[in-house]
Amino acid sequence: MSKPDQTRQEEFKRATAGAIRAIAQTPEVQVAFQPGPAGVAGKRARLPLPTRALPPAEMAKLRGAADAVALKLRHHDEATHAARAPARREAREVFDALEDVRVQAVGSRHMSGVAANLRARLADEAESEGYDRMTRKDQLPLHTALSLLAREKISGEAPPPAAQRVLEMWRGSLDEKAEGALDELSRATDDQEAFARAARKLLSALDLAEAEVESEADQDEEGDEGGEENAQDQQASAGEAQAQDQESMQGAEPETMEGEAAEEEAQDSEEEGAAAEGDEKPGGPQARKEPPQTDDASRYRAFNTAFDEVVEAEDLCDPDELTRLRQQLDQQLQHLQGVVSKLANRLQRRLMAQQQRAWEFDLEEGLLDVSRLTRVVTNPMHALSYKRERDADFRDTVVSLLIDNSGSMRGRPITVAAMCADILARTLERCAVKTEILGFTTRAWKGGQSRERWVQEGKPRNPGRLNDLRHIVYKAADAPWRRSRRAMGLMLREGLLKENIDGEALAWAYKRLLARTEHRRILMVISDGAPVDDSTLSVNPGNYLERHLRDQIKDIENRGAVELIAIGIGHDVTRYYRRAVTIVDAEELGGTMMKKLAELFDEDAAEAWQRAAAERAPAIV
Repeated sequence: MSKPDQTRQEEFKRATAGAIRAIAQTPEVQVAFQPGPAGVAGKRARLPLPTRALPPAEMAKLRGAADAVALKLRHHDEATHAARAPARREAREVFDALEDVRVQAVGSRHMSGVAANLRARLADEAESEGYDRMTRKDQLPLHTALSLLAREKISGEAPPPAAQRVLEMWRGSLDEKAEGALDELSRATDDQEAFARAARKLLSALDLAEAEVESEADQDEEGDEGGEENAQDQQASAGEAQAQDQESMQGAEPETMEGEAAEEEAQDSEEEGAAAEGDEKPGGPQARKEPPQTDDASRYRAFNTAFDEVVEAEDLCDPDELTRLRQQLDQQLQHLQGVVSKLANRLQRRLMAQQQRAWEFDLEEGLLDVSRLTRVVTNPMHALSYKRERDADFRDTVVSLLIDNSGSMRGRPITVAAMCADILARTLERCAVKTEILGFTTRAWKGGQSRERWVQEGKPRNPGRLNDLRHIVYKAADAPWRRSRRAMGLMLREGLLKENIDGEALAWAYKRLLARTEHRRILMVISDGAPVDDSTLSVNPGNYLERHLRDQIKDIENRGAVELIAIGIGHDVTRYYRRAVTIVDAEELGGTMMKKLAELFDEDAAEAWQRAAAERAPAIV
């Protein structure tokens, strides 16, 4: 990066951070610039990383994102929001989007510059997302459509030109009850609690959430319908919402991955589908119900998660066997050590060279630059020169290696994968890069206790995933390699490798990375085939697992919070992953891993990814 570009970028970041603190009226706000969408967690604001060139369009977009973040810090109370937030994902997305509309409307009311930045950001988002090319209303996400309609009601401003046509298709689809809730939203803008109640009424009108019992007085007015049961449901929903908020406040982006909340949502949707089957309503928001209830098989879910496990490698066999397996791995390493170690050392030298070059010179404060003292001696009119070490990208990075532990990896592929993971962990640890090694398989062949439970319950149709997951932690990110080295040998254990359900493994590894505090997160997947589980595929559509994997990959790549890369061993993973490479022979794995990581840590490549991520994922506060 040239010095003028760097100075301009740093000045823009400082000015933006200062504007956020001023608008939010919170001087202690920490502002971080990193890949991914904008967001707020506690008193930490997150903004997309600006590029070197900083063209005017990008500056306007970043200013809009910064203003939205600042207004949320100033006008949003997370406890009030969480207390009334619905548990189901689609309803929660609408609820969150409406609250964003509220804080932006309140905050921009008396600040014309902020209002202009927010309008420019919204117009840019509408154009980049192709709203003007949409020909059906269901192409516009429900939470986006409702937030635009609410914005129009609250502020009186017309929607962006690119969104006007598709929004017209939505206007006539809202019934009288939903329109009344939108009117109530516009009257309650200055009161977050009243606004949240109105938002819940809108969700209820659209059949996205249960009607809410607000108080005893309200309950009397509305009648006894729902009564105690409804109040208990709302308390449960609030509890689930608070749990989700606590997870996201640890620095994670809003997630759509599988978990207890997602499973409950799927089960709720399934029950609703059973009640409404054959009674699908044409048009209106009802048509947006997810998924179409006549296609129950298309929705991914687990039949039972009680038998799934996330386990430390040391807990899967006794210490003596683990020692024997590690010795076996060490013997194998002797044959591969030379080639892969050379590549690992080359990667290490590149990282260390970046660290040594990462200095800023000719500063007015910092460490005294003794190399420039001669200028002061020869000419006392010269001011002292200072320098400061610049944070190298790789020093605030975590790398997660997710290895397919399926039966098809048995033999040379899993041995080479274990050796490469071992060498990679050692190499990156020397460079102060945190590394975690994960594996995924199932606890049984052709279904385990989950399938037995399904049989006992009469084999209901379209049960979803029917095997018991086994996700293995060989090395946690914060664990030093010397404490985890023995665990790597477990990959060589006979009987460990069974079936592979890649989509849920990817979701698990992704959630672990989101919980990390590092600004840069890299997830590398090593696999030799498509997801396979005979018990699941025998009673569900043939592409059930593969489609779920594609959905998870798309979600991760679009969010931009994690850099995802895949290496396929004899299997074309490029048809799933945007950034992927396929190798024919397992012996090529070590060189390919090191090469891809070297590319990721290259400064120009990293900035190219950051620009692509910023363009691909519009900032959503």
